[in-house]
Amino acid sequence: MQDILFQISGYPEPTPTTAIEQAVRFASVVGGKLTGLTVQAEFRVKDNALANYLIGLNRLAVEEEARSRQACEQALADFAAAAGEREVLRDTLTARAELFTIEDVVARHARTRDLCIVAVGSNLDGQRAIAEAVIFGSGRPVLLFRADTPDLVSQGLNTVVLAWDGSRTSARAMADAMPVLKLAGQVRVLTVLNEKPDARPGLGADAVRHLQAHGVAAVADEIDSGGKPIGTVLDAYNATHGADLLVMGAYGRSRIREFVLGGATRHMMDDPKTPLLLSH
Repeated sequence: MQDILFQISGYPEPTPTTAIEQAVRFASVVGGKLTGLTVQAEFRVKDNALANYLIGLNRLAVEEEARSRQACEQALADFAAAAGEREVLRDTLTARAELFTIEDVVARHARTRDLCIVAVGSNLDGQRAIAEAVIFGSGRPVLLFRADTPDLVSQGLNTVVLAWDGSRTSARAMADAMPVLKLAGQVRVLTVLNEKPDARPGLGADAVRHLQAHGVAAVADEIDSGGKPIGTVLDAYNATHGADLLVMGAYGRSRIREFVLGGATRHMMDDPKTPLLLSH
């Protein structure tokens, strides 16, 4: 993964320096170069004499744009310094877009990268929408991690879990993640049984064969869902095996502004307890 895009937020909440440091460390571990992208928010308001009189609408829009611009500039400067120190800096990019179209700008830039990294924080920071837009709109894999938890390759890539159900999306995820899987100390190909009709015993054997053909140290594992939601099962499995990264296919589809996600995808994106590489 030589050409990695890192989306850096400036509004409504700027990407924290801890998240920047994690993204930079990941690029260093995989031997890639990072391009940092910030998109400054624009607030195009219609001229409204009453709103300007009552709340100063135009003034508020100008102030919020200035806040976004300053936050983006500062975050991008922090990124450039951190990436330069680790010698993983490829480029810095700045764009402008209306607030609710920022995710489309990020998705377009991600289409010509090997990977897009998105750090998520609170439910109100807009990062979830950006991650969804990149997953379903870029055709490229997305690395998702929590901005406030320093767990992205903090211990290296000792154990990577590949969620495998034999589907097209899981095959795509395996292929997209191959450069990372080759660096892992161990890849555990996990099939959750009694959750999907096609997820049958022995399903992971051929995936292990393919990974081993690429020099990846891989083993197959199976676990019964026990009637629990698959997201809960994956969380427990990752915790038990000390997973440094979970690779899985993203189920769902996009309809203009509405994203319809599969249950496991939604669960893992809502609260990625383990750094998550998603591919659609």
